[in-house]
Amino acid sequence: MLRWLKSFLHKMSPQRWIFIYYLLALSVATLLLSFPLFYRGDKDIQLIDVIFVAASALSVTGLTPVGIAETFNTGGYIMIMLIMNLGGIGIMALGTLIWVFLGFRIGLRERMQIMVDNNQTKLSGVVRLVVEIFKTLIIIEIVGAFIYIIYFMAHGGGISHSLMTGIFLSVSATTNAGMDLFGNSLLDYTESYFLQLMVMLQIMLGAIGFPVLLEVRDYLSRRHKKFRFSLFTKVTTSTYGLLLLVGTFFIFVMESQNYFRDDTWFKTLSNSFFASSTTRSGGLTTVDPAHFADGTQVVMSGLMFIGASPSSAGGGIRTTTLALVILFLVAFSRGRGRVNVFNREIAREDLHRAFAVISLAVVLVFSGIVSITVIEDSRFDLIDVIFEVTSAFGTCGLSTGITDELSAPSKVIIMMFMFIGRIGFISFLFSIGGRQHELPYRFPKERLLIG
Repeated sequence: MLRWLKSFLHKMSPQRWIFIYYLLALSVATLLLSFPLFYRGDKDIQLIDVIFVAASALSVTGLTPVGIAETFNTGGYIMIMLIMNLGGIGIMALGTLIWVFLGFRIGLRERMQIMVDNNQTKLSGVVRLVVEIFKTLIIIEIVGAFIYIIYFMAHGGGISHSLMTGIFLSVSATTNAGMDLFGNSLLDYTESYFLQLMVMLQIMLGAIGFPVLLEVRDYLSRRHKKFRFSLFTKVTTSTYGLLLLVGTFFIFVMESQNYFRDDTWFKTLSNSFFASSTTRSGGLTTVDPAHFADGTQVVMSGLMFIGASPSSAGGGIRTTTLALVILFLVAFSRGRGRVNVFNREIAREDLHRAFAVISLAVVLVFSGIVSITVIEDSRFDLIDVIFEVTSAFGTCGLSTGITDELSAPSKVIIMMFMFIGRIGFISFLFSIGGRQHELPYRFPKERLLIG
C-alpha cells in the first residue's frame, strides 16, 4: 500500500499538485477564520460564509456575503491580509521563500510546480523570479500603505484608523483582492482623484504581470546595455492598455446620460477610467455597478471574463489569450498561415492553447450562469447572474449586490469559479486530465468542410 501511494504521488502532475496545495490552503484559511477571536463581539457567521470569505481572500477575488469591516475585528483584518498576500504571491512562491529561508534544496519537482503556479514556460530562473516577485510586491504594498496612511490622516482620520485602513487598502489593491474596510468600497471617494489614481496604479501593477514589472525595473536600472523587452511584455502591455481605453470609452459613453448624468465630464471620465481598470481584477470601485445600464454591465462582464495578464494576481482567460486569438483571426482573414507580431512568429502550440482556453472558458462560464439561474429559480435578473459569475471567474470581486442573497449551492459554484480563476484555467484543466503526453502514433489526415 505504501509503495503504491509513493508511486501515485510520484506520477502526480505539477498542475495536480498545485490544485491540491490550494485546496489545503483553503482548508487552513477556513479553519483560521473560524476562530471566534477574529470576530466582533458575538458576531455569528455561517460555515458556508466562512469558507466563502476564505476562498475569496485566497483567490484574491473580493466577493463576500458579509461586510468585512462590521464582521471582523483587527485580528481578523490582519488574518485576511495574510491570506490575500498568500493568494496574490502564490502558494508555491511563498513555499519557495520558506525553503530558501530555511536553507533547503529546491529540487526539480518543486521547480516545476513553481513554474506552473507562475505561468512560466521554462524552469531556468524560476526561484530567482519568485524572490524578485515577493520583493517587488512587498515594496509596492509598503509604499502604497505609507501614502494611504498620510492621506487618511490628512483628511481627519485617527492614527489607528488610518494605519489599519491604509495598510488594508494597499494590500487589497496590490493583490487585486478587492476587499475593503469602508463597507461600500470606494463609493465615498468619487471625487478623491488622488486616491483613485493611487489605487488604479496599484491595481495595474498587480494585474499587468510580474515579469513585466521586473523587466521595467531592469530597464530603468539599466542593468543591461542592450536591453530588449520580451515579446510577452510587448503583447501584454499593448493588450492591457487597449482594453483599458476601450472599457473607459464604452463606460463613459453609455453612462454619460445615465449614472453620470449629473456629473462633470472630468468626474465622469475619472470614474469611467477607474471602473475600466478595476475590471482587470481589482474589485475596488468608485461607482455602484448595480445602477449601470444593462449594456454597460455586459461590457464590464466581458472585461472581467478576459481578466488580468498571465503570471499576475488576477484571473480570467488572461490578456494574452485574447491577443493571440485576435491576431490569429486577423492573419486568417488575410490568408496567412503564420501569426506574426512585433517581428516575431507566434508558436502554434500557444495558438492552440489560446483557442482551447477561450472555448472551454465560454462553456464553463455559460454552464455556471445556467446552473445558478436554475438553482435560484430566476430570483435574480439574468444580467446580475452573468455579472456575478464573470466577476468570480476573473477574480475581480465586483457585484451588483446579490452575493449575500445567493443560496448555499450557488455560493459553492461561485467559490469554484474563484478557485479556477486563481490557479489558472490551463492548470485547472491539466489537473483534471493528469500528466500530458503525446501519442506515439499518428492517423492519416483527412480534410473536413468548415464554414
